[in-house]
Amino acid sequence: MKKTRRLSAALAAAVFAATTMAFSMSAFGATQVQAQLAPNFTIVVDGVERNFFHVSGEEAHPVVYNGTTYLPLRAIGELMGKNVNWDQDTLTVTLSGTRTTAPVTGQEDTSAKVQNISAQICEEFTIVVDGVQRTFTDASGNVTYPMLYNGSTYLPLRAIGQLMGKSVSWDGSTKTVTLTENGTLVTDADSFNSTTTTPGTTVSDTAVSGLLTAEEAKSKALAHAGLTSSQVTFVKAQLDWEDGRRVYEVEFYGKDYTEYDYEIDASTGAVLSYDYDAESYQAPASAGSYIGEAKAKSIAVSQVSGATANHVVKVEFDFDDGRAEYEVKLIYGTMEYEFEIDAVSGKVLSKDMESRI
Repeated sequence: MKKTRRLSAALAAAVFAATTMAFSMSAFGATQVQAQLAPNFTIVVDGVERNFFHVSGEEAHPVVYNGTTYLPLRAIGELMGKNVNWDQDTLTVTLSGTRTTAPVTGQEDTSAKVQNISAQICEEFTIVVDGVQRTFTDASGNVTYPMLYNGSTYLPLRAIGQLMGKSVSWDGSTKTVTLTENGTLVTDADSFNSTTTTPGTTVSDTAVSGLLTAEEAKSKALAHAGLTSSQVTFVKAQLDWEDGRRVYEVEFYGKDYTEYDYEIDASTGAVLSYDYDAESYQAPASAGSYIGEAKAKSIAVSQVSGATANHVVKVEFDFDDGRAEYEVKLIYGTMEYEFEIDAVSGKVLSKDMESRI
């Protein structure tokens, strides 16, 4: 059973204020990104399995973005035994002193599922630890920034390891991240590279440590379908997460316009799932003729009075009945809106809305 950690009501209120104020500034200097909630990850610190909680008592699960695992700011305070403060004027998070307050109870969330989420990367935020400004990098030496999700500030797990002077290791078979006094800092847990795709094109063939390239994933799918590259046109070959596992989503269509969709294990090359559809599939327009995600987002926002681009939580390119379209989800006030927008003409094909109360 996971070991529940606690914070005092006073500290909880302070951290809640900090994260809430940070969220109110999310539109300033923040980049909206698609990440993944990873409740199937286990965090072990010095041999003790840990979980973390929001001020409300709800469990705060790890978040994975661009191959890097993030934990909430509260986790850093708990793990380091330090107080956490937020300066809204300077957008600065400070960790200092010794936390001496009594704990409060958190509630484990056993029903949480792996799912895609919308979060924000905040390059403007500054992290100061015991009076020293800190910056953090991933295994490739690239700078990583704080993340805002669901009103809470998150930092990369690797950064936590750096702050605590601990090494970080990853067991892919059990989805376990371990922080210990000994070991190596560069690990599979934070060295994955995320590769994205433009509609109608494939991802760049960039090697990711221990994983297939996009071209290798495409070859696996073609071999299974009994086709060659000259017989098909690829729509996408995208590296993604699925149930905590790295997979390639490969989509292509043949000369008879039969559509093929594959999910390939990015580590082993195994075909995890596939399907094909010959129902009046039409060849997509060239990538240059699509309106693009930014335009699709703008069209959706124009349909909701008072909404801005920051209220868009998902923009996804897809085909429906042979037509290229963008699926856009927008949350504004107490309402959730979903749009289907023609990827070529920009016409709003459908609009659904429902109350979130």
